[in-house]
Amino acid sequence: MQTNLDRPRETWSKKMDFLLSVIGYAVDLGNVWRFPYICYQNGGGAFLLPYMLMAVFGGVPLFYMELALGQFHRSGCISIWKHICPIFKGIGFAICIIALYIAFYYNTIMAWALYYFLASFQPTLPWTTCTNPWNTNHCLRYLSTDSNLTWTNTSTSPAEEFYTRQVLQVHLSPGLHALGSVSWQLALCLLLIFTVVYFSIWKGVKTSGKVVWVTATFPYLVLLVLLIRGATLPGAWRGVVFYLKPDWGKLLSTTVWIDAAAQIFFSLGPGFGVLLAFASYNPFHNNCYRDALVTSSVNCLTSFLSGFVIFTVLGYMAEMRQVGVETVAKDAGPSLLFIIYAEAIANMPAATFFAIIFFLMIIMLGLDSTVRPAVITVVFLEVIAVSWFYGTSRFCSDVHMMLGFSPGLFWKVCWVAICPIFLLFIIVSFLAFPPEVKLFDYLYPPWTTVLGYCIGVSSFICVPAYMVYHLLTTKGTFKQVIGPGPLLISIDVTSAQFFIGEDQMHRNRINRTLVPIQFGCMSHLFFL
Repeated sequence: MQTNLDRPRETWSKKMDFLLSVIGYAVDLGNVWRFPYICYQNGGGAFLLPYMLMAVFGGVPLFYMELALGQFHRSGCISIWKHICPIFKGIGFAICIIALYIAFYYNTIMAWALYYFLASFQPTLPWTTCTNPWNTNHCLRYLSTDSNLTWTNTSTSPAEEFYTRQVLQVHLSPGLHALGSVSWQLALCLLLIFTVVYFSIWKGVKTSGKVVWVTATFPYLVLLVLLIRGATLPGAWRGVVFYLKPDWGKLLSTTVWIDAAAQIFFSLGPGFGVLLAFASYNPFHNNCYRDALVTSSVNCLTSFLSGFVIFTVLGYMAEMRQVGVETVAKDAGPSLLFIIYAEAIANMPAATFFAIIFFLMIIMLGLDSTVRPAVITVVFLEVIAVSWFYGTSRFCSDVHMMLGFSPGLFWKVCWVAICPIFLLFIIVSFLAFPPEVKLFDYLYPPWTTVLGYCIGVSSFICVPAYMVYHLLTTKGTFKQVIGPGPLLISIDVTSAQFFIGEDQMHRNRINRTLVPIQFGCMSHLFFL
C-alpha cells in the first residue's frame, strides 16, 4: 500500500473508472465532426497515412508522457512543477486558463445540443418544415420523391434555417459589433449544462468515475445504432466511397500534414492538464504504458468509425437531393451536426427517436471532454521542460520505478527530438497560414482576430511572467534556480543502506513495498 504523511490522495474505485474517464476525455466532439471532414478534405483514405505517422511519432508519446508524469508525482498541472522544474510552474497556470476558455466553448455547444434534444420531444421535428415563424421564402424541404421541386443555389433547408434563425438567431445581428439581446432559451440551457458539469465532478474521482460509465459508453452505443441505420439508407455507399477514396496527390501538400498533426494532437488532448490529473489518482505501480496504448488506439479507431457514421448519412442526403456528396459535405464543424445530420435524421423513419439519442450523444461527448494555438505552445514548453531540464534519463528512471521496466529508445528519441519538432511544426504552420475566420457568409472583422490572439496570449503570458517571478524570488546560483526539482532519496530500512539518485532506485527487492513520504521539499522513498 502507498502511504503519505500528507493527506492521502484518493484513488479510482476501479481500473475501468480511470480507463473510461481517459477514453471519454479523448473521444470528444472533434472525433465526430472534425476527423471525417478533415479526412475527406485531405485525400480520403490517403489521409490515414500522415494521420497514423503523426499519431505514432507525436501524439501517443505525448499521451504516454503525461500519464506517466501524473501517476509518478501524484500531482495536478500546477503542483507537479515543484518536482519537475519549478521555473516552469507558469505552464500549470496557463493550462488552467486555457481549460477555462475551452470550457466556455464546449459548454456552449452542449447548450445547443440540449436545445435540440428538448426540441426533439415533438411528433414533428421543428427543423423539418418551412411553415415556422422563423422560416424564409428560400426554405425548401426537398426530397428525391418531390418531382415538382428543384434545389437551387439560393435554396435553404428547414434544418439550416432552424439552426441559423431560431437557435443562433444570427439574422437579428449585423455583426459582432452589435450582438443584440441574450436568447433566454439558450441561456437557460447553458446554465443547466454548467450545473450538470459541476455535479458530475464536485466530489472528485468518486463522482466522476461513476458518471463516465454512462457518458463514455452511451456514445458508442449510439454510434453503433446510427452506423447500422446509416448503412441501410439508400445512397450510403456513395458517402463511404467519397470518404475513403484515396487521392495520393494530396500528400504532396503541406496542408495535409499540418491538418494530420493538429487533428491527432487535439484528438488525444495532451496539454490540458486532464491526463495529468486523471493519472495522479492511479495506484503507483499501475501500468500506464499499456493504458496509453489502449486508450490512444481506441481514440483513433473511434475517429475512423465516426467517419462511416457521418458519410453514410451524407451519401443518403446526396441521393435525396440528387447532387454530389461534395455538395452536401461543404459544411464543417458544428454545422455538420446541427444542419446536415439533423436534416438527415429528420427524413428518416422514427426521426424523433434518432434525434433524441443523437443529440443526447453530443451532450455526453461534450461532458466527457469538459474538460486554440496557445495550448500547443504550452505543451511544447512542457515537453522541453521534462525532456531537457528534468532529463529524459531521470524521467525514464521514474517510469522504471513504477512499471519495472524503462521506456525504450523509440520513446526517448520521440520525447527529446521528434515531439518538440512535431509541436514546433504545428505552431509555425498556424502562424504562417492563419485560418480564415468566418460564420457562413459573415467574415469576421480584423479586430476580432486581434482579440482572439490577445485571449490566447493571456494564457501563455503566465509562463514568462512566472519565470521572472521565480528568478527574482529564488535564492541560489543561476544553475540551481533554473534546474530541475530535487533528486529522490531512498533509504533501505532492511539493510540500513542510504542511496541518492535515480539509478539506485532500481535496487528494490522482492516483497518490499515502495512508500513515498514527503518531508518539506525533499522526496524520501522508504523500502519497507
